[in-house]
Formats: sequence, structure tokens, C-alpha cells
Amino acid sequence: MEWNELLIRYGEMSLKGRNRNVFVKKLRDNIKDSLSGLKTVIIKPERDRMFLYAEDQHDMKEAIARLPFVFGIQSFSPVAKCEATLEAIKEKAIEVIGADETAGKTFKVEVKRTDKRFPLVTSELQQEIGAHVLRSFPELGVKMKKPDIVLLIDIRVEGAFLTAKVYEGAGGMPVGSNGHSLLMLSGGIDSPVAGYLMMKRGVSIDAIHFASPPFTSELAKKKVMDLAEKLSSFGASVRLHIIPFTEIQQTIVSQVPDNVSMTTTRRIMLQIADKVREEEGALAVITGESLGQVASQTLESLTAINAVTATPILRPLIATDKLEIINIAQSIGTYEISIRPYEDCCTIFSPSNPKTKPKLEKVAFYESFTDFEPMIEMAVESRMTVELPLSEKDGFEDLL
Repeated sequence: MEWNELLIRYGEMSLKGRNRNVFVKKLRDNIKDSLSGLKTVIIKPERDRMFLYAEDQHDMKEAIARLPFVFGIQSFSPVAKCEATLEAIKEKAIEVIGADETAGKTFKVEVKRTDKRFPLVTSELQQEIGAHVLRSFPELGVKMKKPDIVLLIDIRVEGAFLTAKVYEGAGGMPVGSNGHSLLMLSGGIDSPVAGYLMMKRGVSIDAIHFASPPFTSELAKKKVMDLAEKLSSFGASVRLHIIPFTEIQQTIVSQVPDNVSMTTTRRIMLQIADKVREEEGALAVITGESLGQVASQTLESLTAINAVTATPILRPLIATDKLEIINIAQSIGTYEISIRPYEDCCTIFSPSNPKTKPKLEKVAFYESFTDFEPMIEMAVESRMTVELPLSEKDGFEDLL
């Protein structure tokens, strides 16, 4: 079956008022980015929907495969074109219906006559096409409310356009329509899910990762780069900032009591992230924290960690349990990457008996004996920044 165009339906952005065009433009740009490499694709946005055309059927099939991951799309349908004559429409209707399984399913026909010169009125055309489909597919049943298949026929001046297949989109808002933030990407299960959920709300992201070689391996770095690249498949590229953290982490272990060392580690990470955020023009920091999941994620711990900045900290997983997070990670394709057995610096230097209710004044007191500020500045200045997805000429080995 050859398709002539894709009809793309907007999600909640269709509810926007005067600034809808801003969201439509952002969605168009994101679709264009997600379809990079497809040379025959043309995108034409309208107020309430968008059309995608591709001369090459391979490009059309590839577009169908990629569009479900672009935020801002509620659904889309492949559309076939024919002459605006009754016989041509009947023939094309059989092709469109026959492109999918019909056994045991129900259907109905809906007609939109943009070209009012067509000789049959809407009800007559529905009856003609419906009867013709039933003769060709006797196993189909007719159902007016919530049928399995809706054959949509749009009669335009330039021809008749038919579709019966609806693909679900990712929903949400176009990435970049709701500002820019910095994701703290650890390499575990939670943080990429947090990034995904914020991207779904229209937030474009940079990501920041803390590496402590030789305690953390190059394979751990590769895992994080793969996670960032996976996030970039949802409609916008992701820049990853890799922070050299070994000196700071060793200093914390030697200067701060073991039971609050994780709190200090998180506080310094947040200070570094805040400086990178400011340099990159991001408005907030995103974390994968879930309340009570580990010792550093109690309310007391979060309060002590938050005290180092006035920047908004976005925690989309704060009230989500681990099983829910795992389910989302599996559905978006990050879970298998996250469980690769390469540990990050927080895991390797995790204390055996961390305080779950650290006192802010005590944590600050222990930190006061060491001047961390020069090390923080050096870590920010020494970061490595990678644009993902990598271009064809670049590879992971080139970044080592």
C-alpha cells in the first residue's frame, strides 16, 4: 500500500489561543529534526493539523516509524489519494481497508466534502462506500459508535483523500515550547525517566553527569551518553556535560563524616549543576529524586541539599514509586541501558550508614573546614560537552 501523505493531529496544543502558531512552529521544527536524513519529506502546518508529504515510500515508512516519539503529536494517519470520482474512491477504499486486519472488526464511513461540487451529498457517499466495503469484506460489521475502523474520506478540489489507520503519538507539548532546563543524569533508572517527563511538558534539556575516573569506567560514561542519545530521539537534541568529579569526591570522603558525605556530595553536585545551568541559559535543574526512595531523598535530606541554591529544582518523579518508574523506563527504551552493570560515582562512594535526617547546620559545619569553591570552579571549567545524537563522523571513541 502506497501512502501519499500523513495527517498529523495536534495534542493539547490545539487548545492554545493566540500563541498557537508558536507551538505549531516548534512542533514543525522538531518533526523536521526527527526526520533528518529523509530527503523527500515536506511538512506543511495548518492551524488545526499538519500534513507531511514524501515522494519516496521508504521515507514515508521511516517517517511513520519516527513520528510516535515526537512530543506534541496526539495521533497521525497515513493518507492515500485518488481521483475525486465515485469509482476511484470505491477502489481506493478497498485498498485502504485491506491494508490492515479486518476479521471480527467493525467499521463506519465518515465523509468530509471540502469540494461541494462533488455530485453526491455526504450521506449518499457514505452509503455507497459503506455498501461497497461490506461486499468486499463480509466479515466486517457496521458500528456507528466507537467502531474498530473509521474510514475517513476527504473530498478536495485536488482529489479524494482516504485513511483508516490511526497511530498514537507521544502527546504532550513540543520540546522547547516551555523553556530550557538542566537534567542531572546519573546513569540509573530514574533520571532519564525524569528527563523524558519534562520533555513531554515541552522543556528542552541539557544533561549533566559526574564522572570519577578511575573509580568510574569509560563504559559508565558510554552508558550515560547512550541514555542522553535516547532522550534526544523525542524531538530535540540533548547536550551532555560530563564533569570531572574525582578530586572533589575524594576530598569529601576524607574531610566530611561518612554518615553525611552523601548529603555533601549532592549539595556540591547541585552547586556545580547550578553554575552550568547559568552558563547554558537554563531556567531550572531537573532531578530523578523520588521521595523516600533512598537516604538522600527524605524531606530532611532534600531540604539540606536544596539550601545551596535558589534555582527551581524540578522533580517530576517525587511522588512516583519504583515500579511505576521502571514501567515508564521500559516503555521509552531507557531501562535496558540503565541496568548495564557500570556504576556511577554516587554508587561507588555510597556510605554504609547514611543519615536519613541530616541537620543542615551540621552538614554546613563539616563542609566549612574545606574550601570547595576553587574545586567547583575548576570542575565547571574542565567539563566535556557532547552534542547528542552524535554525527556520523563522530564516535564515542573520539571523545575519550
